[in-house]
Amino acid sequence: MRLVTFVPKKGAAPRVGLVRDGSQVIDLTQAGSRPPFDPADMISLIAAGAKGLAWLRKAAKARKSLPLGKVRLLAPIPRPRKNVFCVGWNYVEHFEEGKAARAHGIEYPAHPAFFSKAPTTVIGPHDPVPLHAGVTEKLDWEVELGVIIGKGGINIRETDAWKHVFGYTVINDVSAREVQRQHGQQWFKGKTLDGTCPMGPWIATADEVHEPQALRLTSRVNGTTKQDSNTSYMYFKIPRIIAELSAGLTLEPGDIISTGTPAGVGHARTPPEFMKSGDVLETEVVGLGLLRNRIGK
Repeated sequence: MRLVTFVPKKGAAPRVGLVRDGSQVIDLTQAGSRPPFDPADMISLIAAGAKGLAWLRKAAKARKSLPLGKVRLLAPIPRPRKNVFCVGWNYVEHFEEGKAARAHGIEYPAHPAFFSKAPTTVIGPHDPVPLHAGVTEKLDWEVELGVIIGKGGINIRETDAWKHVFGYTVINDVSAREVQRQHGQQWFKGKTLDGTCPMGPWIATADEVHEPQALRLTSRVNGTTKQDSNTSYMYFKIPRIIAELSAGLTLEPGDIISTGTPAGVGHARTPPEFMKSGDVLETEVVGLGLLRNRIGK
């Protein structure tokens, strides 16, 4: 199943929808029997677990639907309750291409490098990415696979990690490169400017994504391919990420993990390339979804 948060028309309140046949969306606020979750809140649906999924399977048979192309899609979780958890340096080639921008002698980490993006970074699959003129001149692209936590837990074992995955989405970890490095090499500030986490267009539930570690992911700027890789090249696989992140830290339903980006980012190119006003950024995990975001408003 593919689940969206959408607005059916101007002035209407956001609600959760179930995508049918790739072209229609069923409004869960009008899908018949009362659901075991708040149909206007994706996190409530995720927290409902098996009961929520069972209800959705029945709702999929609803006759009434809306054309997907006629509604406004928001990020699947428009306002996360926590920061988006992110993994740095999770593709070896990406680590290698960034050597010139790092302190000499830093070796590939033995454990995942974690950072986060604030909830205010999250925008929808077709929303503009703010240019932030005067703050940054070096907006860069980073296609990533997003993992959505379903069943919560702490100290989750790698062997149990898949049981805690609700589904997957597409993310771009847009980064302000000079800001990222001017705060004592702490990444947080440069990774968390408002509107720099396009996400969507939906959450595909885990049962729909048969091999999440074999997905092609690409980014394009103005139609030119910048990144083209596969999640099979992740250095730390999804179970390892979940296990290490949850060590002493409780993961909860609706938590979002962005699993790292492959080689091809702008700052590592010769000469470096960065996005400018009017550029169109496309972010795709093939078979999962496509984001299309213009830079600047």
